[in-house]
Amino acid sequence: MKTQKKEHKKIAFWKYLSKYKWAAFLYILIYALSCGCGIFIAIFLASIIESISVQEFQKAIYLMFGTLGLYLFRRLCWYLTNVVYCKYSFKIMADLNTDLAMQSFKLTSKSFSDHETGTFVQRIVADPERIVDNLASLVDRLTDTITAVIMLIYIFTLNVWISLIYLFVCIIGILWEILRVKIRRKNRRLVRKTNDKIDSLTTEIVRSEKDIKSMGLETKLSEVSKESYDAYRKARYKLDFTDMNFWTLRNFIIEITTLAIMFLGIYLMDRGLLTLASFMLIYSNNGSLRDLIWGFGDIATKFIDIKVSNERMFALFDDKEFVTEKFGNLSVDNIVGEIEFKNVSFTFREYEYEMLDKNNVSYKTFKQKREPKLISENHIFENLSFKIKPNTTVAFVGKSGSGKSTILNLMSKMYEVESGEVLIDGININDFDKKTLRKTISLVNQFPYIFDMTIKENLLLAKVDATEEEIEDAIQKASLAEFISTLPKGIDTNVGESGIKLSGGQKQRLAIARALLRNSNIIIFDESTSSLDNFAQEEVKRSIDGLKGKSTIVIVAHRLSTIRNVDKIFFLDEGEIVDEGSFEELFERNEKFKAMFLAENI
Repeated sequence: MKTQKKEHKKIAFWKYLSKYKWAAFLYILIYALSCGCGIFIAIFLASIIESISVQEFQKAIYLMFGTLGLYLFRRLCWYLTNVVYCKYSFKIMADLNTDLAMQSFKLTSKSFSDHETGTFVQRIVADPERIVDNLASLVDRLTDTITAVIMLIYIFTLNVWISLIYLFVCIIGILWEILRVKIRRKNRRLVRKTNDKIDSLTTEIVRSEKDIKSMGLETKLSEVSKESYDAYRKARYKLDFTDMNFWTLRNFIIEITTLAIMFLGIYLMDRGLLTLASFMLIYSNNGSLRDLIWGFGDIATKFIDIKVSNERMFALFDDKEFVTEKFGNLSVDNIVGEIEFKNVSFTFREYEYEMLDKNNVSYKTFKQKREPKLISENHIFENLSFKIKPNTTVAFVGKSGSGKSTILNLMSKMYEVESGEVLIDGININDFDKKTLRKTISLVNQFPYIFDMTIKENLLLAKVDATEEEIEDAIQKASLAEFISTLPKGIDTNVGESGIKLSGGQKQRLAIARALLRNSNIIIFDESTSSLDNFAQEEVKRSIDGLKGKSTIVIVAHRLSTIRNVDKIFFLDEGEIVDEGSFEELFERNEKFKAMFLAENI
């Protein structure tokens, strides 16, 4: 597995580019032609000046027509390169965005909880755009630099003294750019890291706008935001200010060199060692020295930015940092719905990944020693065992932190067990293929995500080919029909990003309808009635009761009144099942359970 991962990362971006290799080749060829035109335009202009100086006006006119043709052809080449770039760069970015998003779907729930939202936003959306833009700029800069080299070589043939000055300054300038790029690489990584934090914070602020206002957190969040933005600003300032200092000194050296060459050219013309045409050619191309040095540094910068973006994007394929879900190959159609935990142990562990500096460690150490550092751990279960019969309705209750939701996440394979087994129909869930497991289990979370679509489109996500009757039935069972009837567009009403146009209870009812529409063999409700009022809760409870005997229903609820009719209740305390039985049995013999129910109904 490790070998495959390294191979994938090695060819990561280039495999996307190779898909459109003919377009890339065409882009480079056309751009090279435009640069070739620039070289000949400079030579033609020098020849025109030389022809005028010896009064060969007819020749000068022909050369001017030739120069005009070259200008027109170069403009056409520039237009065609833009057409190719616009057409294929977006295709490459779309391919990258899609594959990175698909890879993110393969990650475990813990991978998402261990990383900030901005980490995924930047790597899936922003980095592909950066890498494509930088690659196009790299091609442009390479061809411009090659053009500058050719012009300087041509200038070198005109005079040996001017050639030596150019050569000396080129060496100094390139060494200076190497130092700048080395420092920039470290600064750039810091900018990306602080940018990730800003993206995460901004996303949280937008999504929690109502909570921020209702709790009066504007001032506090402004302070937190200011700290994050200040950190980004400082990192960005350090990056840009360092570059500016390097560029200022570099440009000063180039400007002084240009003036020195002009003085030397005038001196050589006065001694008859340089013609006016040669002097004008050197003068009109004095920017070639700047283009060469700046181009070298810019090429190195683009390479670094491409490399950083490439590493960040395809770190999503690194199973050490971003752990992917593992499934088996077993496909089963006739799942009954029996669930069993056999000696299951689970611990929450929080890790921090050390970012090693390639400049301070060996390449081998950088590739192999990037191990996660354990920050904290919290033991949830130790040898937990229980069995749920098929087509029964059971509930897990207990104080917060007793492990109720963790059981559901292990049951649905959102988390991986540390040891022991989770079985469905006597088969380890790790042996099922993804399709079988996901089809078998529907999960309704406490805070379900509702997509920026219509109500109907949100429902059809659960079952694409659902009939109107099936949709209407799910809506009725989830107690959503009355609310939908009040909407001008009814079921075709758009609910906004994350269902922002819906109340908490409406979101949960829509999520329940979505789960009911799937009609899975196992349906898990994780605090899924917590935001419902008493009337809606009672209606949904009746709907869940109506599923009894048709599917295996597993419920986690703080409101014990919602689970009075279940077949069995597992009572949890500090990660252990301390009692089990019907509601009446637990109420009679378990003082803690009785106290929880009475406290709820005071």
